[in-house]
Amino acid sequence: MAKYVLVYKGGNMAATDEEREAAMAAWGAFLGGLGDSLVDAGNPFGPSASVGQGGGSALTGYSILSADSLDEATDKAKGAPVVASGGSVEVYETIEVM
Repeated sequence: MAKYVLVYKGGNMAATDEEREAAMAAWGAFLGGLGDSLVDAGNPFGPSASVGQGGGSALTGYSILSADSLDEATDKAKGAPVVASGGSVEVYETIEVM
């Protein structure tokens, strides 16, 4: 089984306490639904800086999970709340070199 990083990009920020509570509940349900495949629930990203010509990005957080294939990891990522709020999830297979 390989490890995959789900990188969250974009999405809308909750404007009210009620919206924040609903968002936290949605994330809790999503992450809880991943079960034993969840390796690291991750965290949201704060302010960032960029070095080089590529410029900045709109990455907002990450999670790490294990799955049998990129397709399986991608299917699991489809339920991420960031997708419902206008964002996206990029799924990367990690390659162990050390």
